[in-house]
Amino acid sequence: MTQLLRVQNFNISSDGIGAGEDQSLERPFGHVDPGRLFAWAGATASWPMRTDPGGSRGLDDLFTRDYARNIGAEIMGRNKFGPVRGPWQDDEWRGWWGEEPPFHTPVFVMTHHERPSLTLSDTTFHFVAGDPAAILEQAREAARGKDVRLGGGVSTIRQFLDAGLVDTLHVVVSPVKLGSGLKLWESPDELLDRYHLDVVPSPSGVTHHLFWRK
Repeated sequence: MTQLLRVQNFNISSDGIGAGEDQSLERPFGHVDPGRLFAWAGATASWPMRTDPGGSRGLDDLFTRDYARNIGAEIMGRNKFGPVRGPWQDDEWRGWWGEEPPFHTPVFVMTHHERPSLTLSDTTFHFVAGDPAAILEQAREAARGKDVRLGGGVSTIRQFLDAGLVDTLHVVVSPVKLGSGLKLWESPDELLDRYHLDVVPSPSGVTHHLFWRK
């Protein structure tokens, strides 16, 4: 069975920005207000943190429901795990998500500074060094035949794209301009030499960009 490396529901602005600058404990996305990018998902019926009944159905809800389908492991960059830079001073930082992380799979955190693995609920974080291909090999072994999700952030996705390792890519473009920050692309056309592309507008105002390898 083919194990895909999938980017899912990755959110950027209309000028290509997926995260802000100057990340801190108080501002996980730097100067960017994440609500401006993620509002479409939070409005769906399947949003996992929804506490009230209702929510939208349709296209956006389908992508929200599909997020965990056939995922056996995740790869993320260190900045998605937390704001700590350089060598770990201790193991006190345990991620943004509390004692119940939303991943429910092994997670491989790319870092130049390894530390012991950390298990919270049904998620184990492994802190690994190496090139994208080597880390993907570890994640595929842990996924036990299921696909691997590439969770971000922007720099991590660019590394795997540049290495030719991403099989499918779903990018959600919100109709806002942020002006500065970490850019996934100047234009989605940059990927058309390697990927097919369908662009699907949603009634919520976002546009879903669906790439699959040629």
